[in-house]
Parts: sequence; structure tokens; C-alpha cells
Amino acid sequence: MGDVLSRAEAAVRALRDFAAEAQAAVDAAVTRERLDAEQRRVHAFAWAATTVEALAQLHGWAARSQARGAFGEGEALVLQIAFGEYLAQLLGGLPMSQNELARPADFGGTAAAAQLAADPSAAWFLEHGNTAQARAALTALLIDGWRPDETLEDDTLDAVRGQFRRFASERVAPFAHDWHLKDVLIPDEVVREMGELGVFGVCIDPEYGGLGLGKLAMCVVSEELSRAWIAAGSLGTRSEIAGELIAGAGTPHQKARWLPKIASGEVLPTAVFTEPDVGSDLASLRTRAVKAADGSWRITGAKTWITHASRSDLMTVLVRTDPDKPGHGGLSILLAEKTRGTPDHPFPDDGLSGGEIEVLGYRGMKEYVLAFEDFAVAPEGLLGQAEGQGFKQLMRTFEAARIQTAARAVGVAWKALDLALGYGMERRQFGRPIVEFPRVADKLALALVETVAARELSYFAARTKDEGRRCDIEAGMAKLLAARVAWSNADVGVQVHGGNGYALEFEISRILCDARILNIFEGAAEIQAQVIGRGLLAGRR
Repeated sequence: MGDVLSRAEAAVRALRDFAAEAQAAVDAAVTRERLDAEQRRVHAFAWAATTVEALAQLHGWAARSQARGAFGEGEALVLQIAFGEYLAQLLGGLPMSQNELARPADFGGTAAAAQLAADPSAAWFLEHGNTAQARAALTALLIDGWRPDETLEDDTLDAVRGQFRRFASERVAPFAHDWHLKDVLIPDEVVREMGELGVFGVCIDPEYGGLGLGKLAMCVVSEELSRAWIAAGSLGTRSEIAGELIAGAGTPHQKARWLPKIASGEVLPTAVFTEPDVGSDLASLRTRAVKAADGSWRITGAKTWITHASRSDLMTVLVRTDPDKPGHGGLSILLAEKTRGTPDHPFPDDGLSGGEIEVLGYRGMKEYVLAFEDFAVAPEGLLGQAEGQGFKQLMRTFEAARIQTAARAVGVAWKALDLALGYGMERRQFGRPIVEFPRVADKLALALVETVAARELSYFAARTKDEGRRCDIEAGMAKLLAARVAWSNADVGVQVHGGNGYALEFEISRILCDARILNIFEGAAEIQAQVIGRGLLAGRR
């Protein structure tokens, strides 16, 4: 086992060299003005850099496990298979989507790939890493009840994981599929209990009633809740965004008024950014807010894909307050108080109406299109009392939001694996459980390996954020990989279930629908690749 760890350490050095040479090749070929025209090259490089970072962080996890005496046979197999598989993908083709493979030639990395393949440690993993024997051994451990080390070297964080795993398994998981099929909101009682546990104030300073635990704790909480149901893990997302916006840019009055209520769950926020035909192109945003004679702001415009809009009490609304400034410069954020809706009256306030968007999955909160018509916001509702700063204020929250989304994806990936493994052990064909067939066992082994890799990359991004460092690249990498793994695991889970996986009564059908959105919201995979590539090529490192 120690031999695998030392080989992985050496392979990481070779991988770092490969990434540096690939970056130099892309740097030489792509000017900043041609980033869009050269998307294929830039995004292929971004996926390669993400894969290298994932392996580096997986090695870090293994080294920490060994230091604690927790690096056993299973951990060694995870490391061995991951390095074997991801090295082969780096050299042969990384899946950017279902029909797009990123190969070294796409980003000018052919020579660097040849050097990587010739490295003795990399060559060893390519030959001995992801073997049939290793996959079979790992699946056998899973069947026997072994699970990979998840200790975080922090008693508080380990206790947080245990607390939320118990809550999620008792108060969410047994009922989630029924709530999904009925397409109803998460019950108010469960939301109240989540508030009492501190879900909505994980990162809010204790001065304002929060836990003040940081982004790594947020990852743990989001992962465990999403493992039960993505809606439970996502309820905290809007509070995370609002809390980060207000804590980072709010006035003392805004912080004192809103943060304690957000932390307790008394106030449920919603993020109101996206518009029809705009999506990620926020510079083209058209919703207007003008100042009335009484000093209030009046919002007019349309927004779409607004999660949990009816049951929320506070909207963080991105609006254009200066129509004479094109692009980002005229944007501001308003803290818009609203009345919590009911099923009969979802939007009771004057000047605000909405309609539900019916969705395949990601239920429990509901999605809406909103129409504002002279909707009033109090004068003190301008975030930070700073006009024209909305885009900058929002960009600072995207790092945390994308880390949290990566954690949600990891939770969904775990759930897909749990369901596939359980079904594979119970379902018998040709006189034996189907998990004994190599093609089923292979799927489960690789699903586990990729989930651990995605988890460690997400934790890495969270630790970077907690250290006070810029982490847009790390957050983008975490979301990019974790969303792909969640979707892959969900698809694997359906395949293991066979025909039953296509039946609504089986939970895996919900997981497939839930997993698909992760590659789209909080910045689609293509946006993440652009963020990563642009950041690395700008020389931030």
C-alpha cells in the first residue's frame, strides 16, 4: 500500500509538469481576444488541468489517511484505480460531455503527453492501476461494508458530518421520493428543523447568530443533506448566497437586520439574477430599477429560473439602475423584502407576479418565472448603499456558490452509488446477485473512485476559500468534475437497475433527474471550463 502511495506522489510531480507544459502551449497559441474562438483548445486544457488537480488532491487525501493510520486496502485501491483511469483519459481522451473528448492534440499537449506516458510512475499506473483485479477487489470491499476514509482531521467537522447524516437519514431520506413524486415543497417542519440545526447560518459569523464554521463545513453539510435529497442540500444555497452578499458588501444596518434572521431560518432568501434570453451573459441584463420620489426603488422586468421564489421572504435582485452605463457598470443588487406566498396566493405583493416552471427533477422548492411591474423596494434596500457595484458584489459570491454546488453533486453521486450497490446486491439473475458480474462490479468500483476524487477536489476548493485566497479556478474545477461524476453515477445507477431504473417508483429515477441539473445551474460546464481556462491563462498561478 505504501508503494502505491509513493508512486502516486511521483506521478503527481509528472502530472504537474505535464499541466505546466500544456499551459505554456495554450498560452503560446491563444490570445485573450481569441478565448471564445479557441474554446475547444481552452476548454480541453481546462479539463486536463482539472483532472491533474483532482489526482493531486486525491493523493493528498491518501497521504493524510496514511498519517492517521487509516490508509487501508480500500484506500490504496481507490488511489490505484483513479491514477490508472485518469492518466489513461489524459493521454487518450477526457470526456467533456457525452460526445466530446479532449485529447492532448486539442490543446497542443502531444509532446507533453508523450513525456508523461514515459514517466516510470505514470507508466506503472497505466499498466497496473485500473485493472480488472483491482476493480473486483474494491467492489468486494464495498459489498462487505467497507467505505473510504472520510475523516477531516477536525473533531468539529466530523461531528457535523455525523449530526447531519443522522438528520438526513431520519428526516429526509425516507420521505424524499414521495415528496418528489407529489412535486410538493419540503415540509415547513423539516425546514424549521434545518434552521434549528444551523443549516442556513453555517458560514454566517456568530456575531449574527451563525455557526461561523466556513466553507469546508458548508461542503460537509451540503453533501450529507444532498445525499438524502438534493432539495434539502439546496435549501441552504440561497441563504449562502444572500449571507455572503450581505456579509461582504452590506451596510452595518443591513447586516444587523438580515443576517440573524437568515441564520436562524426565520427569513428564507431567494436569488433573483437570471433573465429570459440572458443566462450567464449578465452584462445584457435588462430588468430596471429606478428611484421614485419617495426614495424607494421600483423594479420592472422579467426574471426566470428563480428557485423557491414563492416561499421566500427576501429577494437578492440584480437590476440595472443606470441605463446609460452599458454592460456590467450599471448593475446593482437590491435586497427586496417580500411577503411569503401560500399555495393559493404564491405572490401576494403588489407589482410581483409569477408562474411555476414544471421540471423533471430538483423539486421540493419549485422554480418560477417572475414579472416585476413597479415593485417597490425600500430606500435602504440597495446593497451596501453602493450603486453600480452589483456585478462585482455578485462575482464574489460565485466562488462559494459553486463550491456548495460541487458538494451537492458529491452528495447526489453518493446516493446514486448507494442505490446501485444496494440493488446490485439484492437483484439476482442467472442464480446469483448481479453485483457478482464483472460489468456491474466495474461500474460500481469506478463510481466510488470518481466520487472520492470529486469530493476531495471540492474540499480543496473549500479549504482555499477558508484560507482567504481567491478560488474561482478551484471552485470551477470542483463543480466541473463533481457535476460530471454525479450524472455519470446516476446513469450507472439506472443501468444497474435495468428496466426498474426507468420506473418512477424506484428512487434512482429521481436521482437521474436531479443529477442532470448540476451540469447546468450555477454556471454550465462550458462556463466553468471557460472560467478555469481564462484564469489559468491569465497567469494567476
